[in-house]
Amino acid sequence: MAIKVLIKRKFKTGNLNQVSQLLNRARYSAMGMKGYISSETLTDLRDPHRIVVASMWHSIEDWTNWKTNPSRSEFMGEMEKIMVGPEEMEAYAMGMKTDA
Repeated sequence: MAIKVLIKRKFKTGNLNQVSQLLNRARYSAMGMKGYISSETLTDLRDPHRIVVASMWHSIEDWTNWKTNPSRSEFMGEMEKIMVGPEEMEAYAMGMKTDA
C-alpha cells in the first residue's frame, strides 16, 4: 500500500539558500531508493522558514529504509545545524480503510 510521509521542519533565518540545496540533494538521493514514488516541497505562506516535504513511497518499509539510510543521516546532520527544533514526521496510508 502506498504511503505519504510529511516531514515538517523550521529553519533559522538567513539559511534558505542552504536549505534549498540540502533538500534538493536529499531528494535526488531518495529518488534512487527502492520504493520512492515522488516528493514535493511546501513552504508556509506566512513563514518561509517553515517547510514541509511530502514524499510518497510504495510501502512503510521502503520509507523506513530511506529514513535509516546513511545518506539521509548525512543530510540530516547538515540540516540539524540550521534547524529550529527537531523535525516532525507523520506517515499516512494513501486512501481510506473501511470498517468492513
